[in-house]
Amino acid sequence: MNVIVFNCGSSSMKFQIIDTDKEKIEQNKDRQLAKGLIERIGSQSLISFQVEGKSSFKEALPLRDHRAALNYIIKWITSPETEIPGIRGLEDIHAIGHRVVHGGEKFKESIRIDNDVIQGIEDCIDLAPLHNPANLKGIYAAREIFGPSIPQVAIFDTAFHSTMPETNYLYAIPYQIYRRYKIRKYGFHGTSHRYISFRYRVLTNKTREETNIITLHLGNGSSACAIKNGKSFATSMGFTPLEGLVMGTRCGDIDPTVIEYLAHKEGATIDEVFSILNKRSGVLGISGLTNDMRDLIAEVEEHQDRRAQLAIDMFCERVKKYIGAYAAAMNACDAICFSAGIGENSPLIREKICENLDILGIKIDKKLNNQAVGGKEMKISHKESKIEIYVIPTNEELVFARDTVRVVMNLPKSK
Repeated sequence: MNVIVFNCGSSSMKFQIIDTDKEKIEQNKDRQLAKGLIERIGSQSLISFQVEGKSSFKEALPLRDHRAALNYIIKWITSPETEIPGIRGLEDIHAIGHRVVHGGEKFKESIRIDNDVIQGIEDCIDLAPLHNPANLKGIYAAREIFGPSIPQVAIFDTAFHSTMPETNYLYAIPYQIYRRYKIRKYGFHGTSHRYISFRYRVLTNKTREETNIITLHLGNGSSACAIKNGKSFATSMGFTPLEGLVMGTRCGDIDPTVIEYLAHKEGATIDEVFSILNKRSGVLGISGLTNDMRDLIAEVEEHQDRRAQLAIDMFCERVKKYIGAYAAAMNACDAICFSAGIGENSPLIREKICENLDILGIKIDKKLNNQAVGGKEMKISHKESKIEIYVIPTNEELVFARDTVRVVMNLPKSK
């Protein structure tokens, strides 16, 4: 089954075409046929596509909206010059999967898209005003262009975290406020944490029930997840992605009173304050230089920049705090798994996070750690470490494709 999966942002559209079915899922033999990204939709768009095993195709041209972007993708996919294996026309696309950031309390698993599902996603816009409308743009465009004959499935970022107990997802605010407005911790990066947990089980031959790990999705957006008995038990992001770890431009955990204090001192509106906390804080705010961890590390190495070093140290200390808290909360931790852009490619950050965790018996193997870059999946813990350490490159698009197959074919949920 050829599945095309979409991950739509407000001005971007990312896609992959994956050949998968029940047998391929069971044998872990899914095949990525093509992938692509269109950025800056609505202006001079930047286009980058790639077919399996071939050089990439790049172009820049104006694309007015997501429908125009999708039309361009389809034109490229079905062009005889593109030569995607097994794809000659739209009839060779058998199902479509869409990433949707927020499913609220209504959507706790992936689901086939119909009018009621679309209404439910629209109802969650208040919870994710920057993300759900963008995801819906892709759904609307795909329904219009592909028509009703091709099944479409919504895969929710928040669904994996729906297993958290009340003690971990509720805030200590009046309970009636939670009941009225559904103000609670939802968590994000769910498909990534879910994939990392799956790959850990494959690598260790453990069952879901035997899986007690801490997964670290570290990138421009970062989150930690405590996975107990194979299920999300706690996660660092909250009602929105602002809570938790120090990130590229997000502040992470902060005293809520700072918001009121800053509004008074700066004469700023609530929206302006949150713009500061979401877009001008994190390692960018501390360093005053950049939100890119690679550039911060280079600044320290080349110029011994104090604030760049401070930003790196704060980033690592916050992750370390969550590791300790989650190990205590689960009363178990067999492994720590690093993933995403920073987690997969920065030996320095991994080493700084793992150092001085002797109380947990954590010890990294520096030689192995330095080898784990460029998409390598490997164990990097020292043989004396009581808790194993892994680098596991994430693959959210594969989760999207597999869930699409499961929903369309009415297969059991993933084990």
